[in-house]
Amino acid sequence: MGTLIEQIAALQNFGEFADLHWTGSFEDYLKIVRKTPAVTRTAYQRLYDMVLSFGTAPLVDNKKKIVHYNFFDDPLGDGRDAIFGLDIPLMRLVNVIRSAALQYGTEKRVILLHGPVGSSKSTITRQLKKGIEWYSRQKEGAVYTYEWELPESLLHITGGERIFPCPMNEEPLRLIPEDWRPKAFESLDLRSTREQPLSIKGDLNPACRLIFRELMAYYKGDWSKVVDHVRVKRLVLSEKDRVGIGTFQPKDEKNQDSTELTGDINYKKIAMFGSDSDPRAFNFDGEFNIANRGIIEFIEILKLDVAFLYDLLGATQEHKIKPKKFPQTDIDEVIIGHTNEAEYRKLLNNEFMEALRDRTIKVDVPYITRLKEEVKIYKKDFTEQKVRGKHIAPHTIEMAAMWAILTRLEDPKKHDLTLLQKLKLYDGKTLPGFTQDNVKELRKETEREGLDGISPRYVQDKISNALVSERSETSINPFLVLNEIEGGLKQHSLITNEDLRKRYSEMLAVVKQEYEETVKNEVQRAISADEDAIKRLAANYIDNVKAYTQKEKVKNPYTGQDEEPDERLMRSIESKIDIPDSRKDDFRREIMNYIGALAVEGKKFQYNTNERLHRALEQKMFEDQKDTIKLTSLVSNVIDKETQEKIEVVKQRLIRDFGYNDESATDVLNYVASIFARGDVRT
Repeated sequence: MGTLIEQIAALQNFGEFADLHWTGSFEDYLKIVRKTPAVTRTAYQRLYDMVLSFGTAPLVDNKKKIVHYNFFDDPLGDGRDAIFGLDIPLMRLVNVIRSAALQYGTEKRVILLHGPVGSSKSTITRQLKKGIEWYSRQKEGAVYTYEWELPESLLHITGGERIFPCPMNEEPLRLIPEDWRPKAFESLDLRSTREQPLSIKGDLNPACRLIFRELMAYYKGDWSKVVDHVRVKRLVLSEKDRVGIGTFQPKDEKNQDSTELTGDINYKKIAMFGSDSDPRAFNFDGEFNIANRGIIEFIEILKLDVAFLYDLLGATQEHKIKPKKFPQTDIDEVIIGHTNEAEYRKLLNNEFMEALRDRTIKVDVPYITRLKEEVKIYKKDFTEQKVRGKHIAPHTIEMAAMWAILTRLEDPKKHDLTLLQKLKLYDGKTLPGFTQDNVKELRKETEREGLDGISPRYVQDKISNALVSERSETSINPFLVLNEIEGGLKQHSLITNEDLRKRYSEMLAVVKQEYEETVKNEVQRAISADEDAIKRLAANYIDNVKAYTQKEKVKNPYTGQDEEPDERLMRSIESKIDIPDSRKDDFRREIMNYIGALAVEGKKFQYNTNERLHRALEQKMFEDQKDTIKLTSLVSNVIDKETQEKIEVVKQRLIRDFGYNDESATDVLNYVASIFARGDVRT
């Protein structure tokens, strides 16, 4: 038993424990402040520095420079709460925090995260709370508070308590009377992190103010003897311990009152102190009290009863709260709330909430509108480690994400652009005739894009349903998930409009068509994946193009005779990428110029370095080989041994090159075979 305990005890970091539980005199703390003035930062300054401590990365989105904050990748939680595709809203949020840290006025506002359900508002707030908690444990994020330590002869002041902790974990420098502070800080050469004279705002809380006043009277105004009873200690913020991090969630009116925010009377101590207005008989344990020096989260903030509104307004604008029967008390904390679209519309229509609107900075947190980023959400949840025993076929998650994005996009005002094409442009794909400036215009012309549509939660639920469905044996494919999505639309609680339900169903048809084109392309590439054969075809094509452009003849490798360039061969390849007969000369010269440019650089031409030519060669190989493989025989179930072997080769290529397993590869081959069987062989 002892050995096991010793093994566990060996995991303890005694050095860290000692740092986090440091205590010292007020004099010791002044030395710390002089050496490291950052310990006196406001809550906003500390939060901003915490976010920056994880670093940034520059991004460019359609010529717009964006700052990506690494903190929101959730390095503290190994990416479990990572935020994807919201760099612009997060940049706006951090700019608000930065402005508040610089005390430009936004520190007197409520930060309101606004957006549709499931758009990561709670996750962002949860990350900020977790981050500031972690930061307070680091050397660079150290924060301090104090407690009173009284001898036996003075215990009557605290009601018998030898150690009386500051109930609101205040900054120890508040113990210096406010009118002394400027000269005191100047004489001690105490400066802030921004090389300006230190400025500590606010007064002591009622309980500490009473103790301070009683000790000043006892020592006949000798402040130095009063602070001899002060023991400064390191403050570690903790949501679980309700230290520096508070969370307030509205309940029904009968079960909630404002004391949950500002504290309540301790009725057991009234008899001891003789009055319910004595601060020693009061519990400063409301959410505003315990969140001092840190952050307070208001869940569904706009559902607050009007009775709480006045407390919130005072805490925001004046940084003061009004505990029952006590004067206004100073606080220093970040106030952040979040709400959904429906509640925000109520706020706009409620004239009684005008004061709150005026003291609110709204940061929109929309749904993701980039396919790549939406896919990351689902791939994070449905990893191989989490989904054991089931294979998720290629494109399953992508197709579900594509449908979700389509529901959030507004129809493009340009009539020659489909919604799917718009999705691809947003995702960074290129389309003929569209530039990055066009994409910027597309975004600007929208009004509510990203604020409506389907939540990621709905898609996650449907992928989960497909995974446990009896129809999936060892794998799930896009059709299983899309069918689950379609079936759930009838019961979706947020879709009350039949036209909207019909629109979402039509989008599913668009996604299925896109999937069909995708898997046809993959099977075609698997069939034509004989690299040696493609190289030979490429070499033959280049020889003919070279002879054609230079008006020469080609030597037939079989007969040894010089012949005219094989126009039929060249056109059979070029037609696969829609090169019209009128443009064939331009394309052929383009290829030869490309080869010449590579030669000048000392590089050798490879057929796969030119994407268009590579695609054309693959299409040509597929056309030449599809009949020999007889893929359509899968539909008739009449397969000879030679065909079966060829199909098995294609299946293994799908598994090796595209990520299928045996079941999903077979399903895809059968599906594509049925397309060919019905004559739909568009390439």
